[in-house]
Amino acid sequence: MDAVRVALLREVLAGTEWLGATRRFAGALRGSVVSHGGGLLLVGTPEYEPWHLAAHLVDEAAWSGTPELAPTLVRHAARPSDPPHLAVGLGRLEAARRGETLLVVAPATPAAPLVERVSDARRAGATVLSLGPGQGELPSMAHEVLAVPDGSELDLDRVQHLVSAAAGENALPTPRGRRRFRDRVARLAEHLTAPPPARW
Repeated sequence: MDAVRVALLREVLAGTEWLGATRRFAGALRGSVVSHGGGLLLVGTPEYEPWHLAAHLVDEAAWSGTPELAPTLVRHAARPSDPPHLAVGLGRLEAARRGETLLVVAPATPAAPLVERVSDARRAGATVLSLGPGQGELPSMAHEVLAVPDGSELDLDRVQHLVSAAAGENALPTPRGRRRFRDRVARLAEHLTAPPPARW
């Protein structure tokens, strides 16, 4: 989803709780990784690996000048023969320590083995963020939770787009007079989607 589509989605969601919720969650994510100089681990479930969110966060890291947002995607079925960015397995969670941030994205309550690994990472000092169902053990152990329950007006994929975009936007502003291309596109999208001025 590009900047124009995110802007349109935000317009549709104006007046709902989603915009504030996704921006707060993105702020917590950004604040955690920036304050520790990086160390973002991103993991899903065996059935749902958030590779799309990983790609968007890499883009946001580059566009916003916030390299700390670029995650390490931790995969359940990683193989040594996979490309390096796809070859990080669950053993990486066991090595998680203080100063690292673990973002868990799951459309449903994760199985016990993943929850145990996340709990171990938290005990070792990692900051845990949960994006998905708002019930179960995982949200109760997370430092920050953005609940996306079944049947909500937004699905998990769209929420991830809002979170990744907000994480990049919440970076320190660029110096005046040197706007980023992405900022210009976002302003253009807002201008094009704004209602016409009232005529009296």
